[in-house]
Amino acid sequence: MASGKNIMNIGLVIVVLVLWGNGVGFAQQVPCYFIFGDSLVDNGNNNQLNSLAKANYLPYGIDFAAGPTGRFSNGKTTVDVVAQLLGFNNYISPYATARGRDILRGVNYASAAAGIREETGQQLGGRISFRGQVQNYQRTVTQIVNLLGDENTAANYLSKCIYSIGLGSNDYLNNYFMPLVYSSSRQFTPQQYANVLIQAYAQQLRILYNNGARKLALFGVGQIGCSPNALAQNSPDGRTCVARINSANQLFNNGLRSLVDNFNNQFPDAKATYVNVYGIFQDIINNPSSFGFRVTNAGCCGVGRNNGQITCLPFQPPCRNRKEYLFWDAFHPTESANAIIANRAYNAQSASDAYPVDINRLAQI
Repeated sequence: MASGKNIMNIGLVIVVLVLWGNGVGFAQQVPCYFIFGDSLVDNGNNNQLNSLAKANYLPYGIDFAAGPTGRFSNGKTTVDVVAQLLGFNNYISPYATARGRDILRGVNYASAAAGIREETGQQLGGRISFRGQVQNYQRTVTQIVNLLGDENTAANYLSKCIYSIGLGSNDYLNNYFMPLVYSSSRQFTPQQYANVLIQAYAQQLRILYNNGARKLALFGVGQIGCSPNALAQNSPDGRTCVARINSANQLFNNGLRSLVDNFNNQFPDAKATYVNVYGIFQDIINNPSSFGFRVTNAGCCGVGRNNGQITCLPFQPPCRNRKEYLFWDAFHPTESANAIIANRAYNAQSASDAYPVDINRLAQI
């Protein structure tokens, strides 16, 4: 019969192997992590812009160790959690403050209110569009070539890095479904608009590929029709998700999933994968209590119906039971929700979570 000490040792070995196998808390799986996106993952790039889309004040960051940083959540964003799962000791720096050798760990270019289309979010003021973010990345690549000595060394280094891209939400929220400000909904049917967005997206992917990107995780858009803002404006009972918004989001996501196949066929030395944020949200909304959520239709802080008509006001007291809320404000998930999305993007729990591979597998390719 095994002694208690031996059983403890066996248990310790199993725990270590499980953690090692998941790439958690041990070796960094990839040398760098580059992030492109909007307010879902912005970590400070809008702080110095002349923009209404900012979150560098309390109660934003109330549960984040560094306090308010420009993250549109109470705590960590999805990419913060992905960075931890990939084994990074610190969060990836925003482009606005990344300096020197720090850029070798990767850079976060995300900008709140940004879209795939140039005009998206313009009513909110300054923001850095997808195209602008890719241009900033090209400037970073020039710096990396200088740091590493030559283009071949830099290309080899960048080929091992993960590139996380999550745009499209604002092209619906702050463009297509804002007909008083934008004409896109009169110019395009939902399918035509999705096609136009995917074409522009594909163009930026090609530029990223031509500048060293070889491992790309494309995050689809979530269920915008289920956000407190959409419910406040368009849902008679404040609970039923807005079908016309969600169906448009699904058209975009279907196009993004197809783009993954096209990209992988066109560039056999690269690998893109699609993260099904919409489906993960669907799971949570269908069975919130199994994920620890009690409230899925209202922001933890905000103003008006569903706390969804205006985002959190400066120093507004938020709800206390933040872990029980799916949404932090009118648009953005809580840290708890971000952690679920990140964990399933990194280690897919169902076949539909990521296609064709999850981020853990992508890192190992």
